[in-house]
Amino acid sequence: MPIRRENRHFYPIDWRELSAAIRFGRAKGRCEHCGRPHNKTVYHLGDGRWFDDEAERWRDGRGRLIRKAALPDPRSDQSELTVTTTLVRIACAHLDQDTSNNDDSNLAALCQRCHLDHDRPWNLEKRRLTVLLRRALGDLFNGPYRR
Repeated sequence: MPIRRENRHFYPIDWRELSAAIRFGRAKGRCEHCGRPHNKTVYHLGDGRWFDDEAERWRDGRGRLIRKAALPDPRSDQSELTVTTTLVRIACAHLDQDTSNNDDSNLAALCQRCHLDHDRPWNLEKRRLTVLLRRALGDLFNGPYRR
């Protein structure tokens, strides 16, 4: 994910190299949580299950193989499943949300889905604080505020 201009000073100068070392050196171009490959289009069901073309099998949201007879091949036209495709991009994530902590144990190569799942509690708290701030400003200046 691109870094916002106002947040660039929180990252080290060599962030691109550090991120590439984590994503492609340690993780070998795959998400460290679910195993989705970088820069490949994958079939998925929306609940975390995705089709691994290399293994020709379905995997769950944690990257584990699903029983062979459980789901049909999404590449066939006879599939009755609602299957969508996604282009997977791997990003380097700070596990503790601290951008100054660039220790290897604090960094993980995650796909979009896993990155959002990991950041969900932090994003919900940020959203809650934004709503409270808007209400406070509306009360302070006797003006309308948006929810």
